[in-house]
Amino acid sequence: MGKVIYSMMASLDGFIEGPDGRFDWAEPDEELHRHFNELERHASLHLYGRRLYELMNEFWPTADVNPAAPDYIREFARCWQNVPNVVFSRTLHSPIGSTRVLSSVTPSEIARLREESDGDLTLGGASIAAEFTRLGLVDEYWVYLCPIIVGAGKPMFSGVDTALRLEVLATQTFGGGVTQIRYRPAPQPQG
Repeated sequence: MGKVIYSMMASLDGFIEGPDGRFDWAEPDEELHRHFNELERHASLHLYGRRLYELMNEFWPTADVNPAAPDYIREFARCWQNVPNVVFSRTLHSPIGSTRVLSSVTPSEIARLREESDGDLTLGGASIAAEFTRLGLVDEYWVYLCPIIVGAGKPMFSGVDTALRLEVLATQTFGGGVTQIRYRPAPQPQG
């Protein structure tokens, strides 16, 4: 059974994009990209919000055939293309190729997807991650902190309205200064 893992790169002050909507400061270097390639090899399903899916789908379906792209980019593209996608959207109503579209997050559907998966289910997109978090459906949070403060923008946990205690599973620092912190939900206090 697969784990649901919310994984995002964020500024030190917790934003996934700056006030201008840009996130070029979060572009991974080769070392970090190869780390992501390894993680992608273990994914069995991508769970995306609409905006992140559209962003990913603009680039990765053809990045493996770009002769100017570095080998680690082409490698990630091939891995990404082999993992099915589920997009949660209230505005998309029909499948996009082999991508499934669901209008809402239901615990029973996520349980079924987990049961069918032999690898991890990667979760991407701040709004959809907030919904998964509110429903207690995230098994691990993988935060990649970039060494930058952007001051404002879109928060990594947009829309989470209750406290959730976490415990650290591991940390890793990459040569470019990005630090990964892996968390899981901790037992919550009663009362």
